[in-house]
Amino acid sequence: MIKLKFTQTTCWVLALSCVFLNPMNAQDQHGWRGPERDGIYPDTGLLKKWEEAGPKQLWETLDLGKGYSSPVIVDDYLYVTGMNEAEDKEIFSAYTLDGKKEYVIEYGSSWNKSFPETRTTPTIVGKKAYVISGMGQVVCIDIKKGEIIWSVDGSERFGVKTGTWGVSESPLVFDNKVIFSPGGDQTAMVALNAKNGETVWKSKALEEICNYASPLLIEHNGEKQIVSITGKSVIGVDAENGEIMWTYDDWGLERAERDREKISPNTPLYKDGNIFVSNGYDLNSFMLQLSDDGKSVSVLWKNDVLDTHLGGFVLVDNTIYGSNWLNNATGNWVAVDWNTGKTLYETPWEGKGKGAIISADDMLYCYDEKKGYVGLVPANPEKFEVVSEFVITKGEGPFWAHPVINNGVLYIRHGNALMAYAIR
Repeated sequence: MIKLKFTQTTCWVLALSCVFLNPMNAQDQHGWRGPERDGIYPDTGLLKKWEEAGPKQLWETLDLGKGYSSPVIVDDYLYVTGMNEAEDKEIFSAYTLDGKKEYVIEYGSSWNKSFPETRTTPTIVGKKAYVISGMGQVVCIDIKKGEIIWSVDGSERFGVKTGTWGVSESPLVFDNKVIFSPGGDQTAMVALNAKNGETVWKSKALEEICNYASPLLIEHNGEKQIVSITGKSVIGVDAENGEIMWTYDDWGLERAERDREKISPNTPLYKDGNIFVSNGYDLNSFMLQLSDDGKSVSVLWKNDVLDTHLGGFVLVDNTIYGSNWLNNATGNWVAVDWNTGKTLYETPWEGKGKGAIISADDMLYCYDEKKGYVGLVPANPEKFEVVSEFVITKGEGPFWAHPVINNGVLYIRHGNALMAYAIR
């Protein structure tokens, strides 16, 4: 199938917070897109096919408040962010695992322009949750007491420079540091002390907007580095002192296009010194290889079929799976070889479009962002075959929240609604 191209004049984006944390961290961390923050969930023994109506629904709640973030499950509780009834503040809520709300607190101001719904998925370390509001407040919350421990106004302290869709970052937390990317003319990235919010280090400024994508912590030849995407560049930052090690801005666009803001909400994937980057609006995808000293990158391959819009991507057995952007309404589902960049398939999901993807137990879970269908697909590099599907009918707005799997339960959010399904 030939991929069609469209000129983008107006566009929406919600940077679904895609923080990736690696198992190198000694802390017990929970957050966006699974325990390693790559969309892969460790559950096994899951159903390979659902009943015609879908898996058994365990419970639902309709009082999350508007948002595109995902829930985080720690021990016997579920934590999630949303908007208050006035839709001017962001809220952090705790639920029991049968859907009963324990508490709700306000922690920051919502973005007040295009698509103000809450983005940040909490990062939870021990008894603390870390979130970032749409207006740039970085907040630490005691999850047992439901109280704010500390809060830092990123705009006031660092001069946040936002793009069209505000601050859309979930915090990266490691080694007692909370990473935040203000953008602007003061600093591209900062590390805050996780205990008290004090500034640990500041990188130099790149004078670009703050991130839509959340940063990725990697370890390369024994050194920790933070990989992130700014308004125009992919960057690598020394995790210890904030030094910007390298930048890459050759997105393959014509010269006249290179200076415009890049709408890049997907956190890259990392494996064995290689960094995979894919974003919508015809920015396509490419594989970068880090030098041995981690101070430069080179391009291994480029692919002009997979340009994931908002839904992320997963790596299963050396195959990258995700959906691509044909326009804001449509897209196909794509598989690409990790090593070569060869497109293995590009297939439409009949009657649906592009969307979010996660994986567990050698199966793909695809969430169509326009109609709300949830599809179960074997992770097969030879074909895209939906073996089961059902549709989400509760909630409102785009279906942008990424699914979550925990202890044999599939959690699906749609706006103010959250549903839990038994899939084991």
